[in-house]
Amino acid sequence: MKKLERKNSRISVRPMTLEDYNAWKDAHLTKRKSQNKWDNGPMELSDLTKANYRKLINAQKKRREEDVFYDLGVFNLKGDLVGNVSLMEVARGVSQTAFLGYQIFNNHWRQGYGKEAVKFMIDIGFKDLKLHRIEAGIEPGNIRSIKLAKTLGMRKEGLKKRAIYLRGQWVDLIMYTLTSEDMKIKFDTSTMIHRRRT
Repeated sequence: MKKLERKNSRISVRPMTLEDYNAWKDAHLTKRKSQNKWDNGPMELSDLTKANYRKLINAQKKRREEDVFYDLGVFNLKGDLVGNVSLMEVARGVSQTAFLGYQIFNNHWRQGYGKEAVKFMIDIGFKDLKLHRIEAGIEPGNIRSIKLAKTLGMRKEGLKKRAIYLRGQWVDLIMYTLTSEDMKIKFDTSTMIHRRRT
């Protein structure tokens, strides 16, 4: 059973539940308008229904059960939803890799939540999900995300040209990486399913 939860004296990181509806609604209503091209502003009240939230929670649960996408909420001690962290496109087989994603809502910036939340997600990835490698693809102009990756000790591995399609165009990503060896965690290769290449 995967734990998928971490907390300290400031924040908790965990799967969201139906009981978090009001925190989710408040979080998306109280965000400031978009601060840059990587930042989403507040959502429309008409989109913040319990039915839409239930669909979101059910979809997140299904993706976790399928072992393909882990999207967790970041909560402060008051119970406010301040952002989310994720491990996406989980690849098993011979790679045991996932892509890291993170977002702290703009009215909670500059409080250290991002660093703490991402550290927790990396720990979950290696210890609970038993990954060997976690990658973060960051657009070259996203200085704050690059700084965060460096602060967390992620290793720059190079530029991936035209890597993903965003905002109507193909964009480059700078790749930052951690492996279980970097974290002094021994990866158990005996659990891997090997498939011969033909």
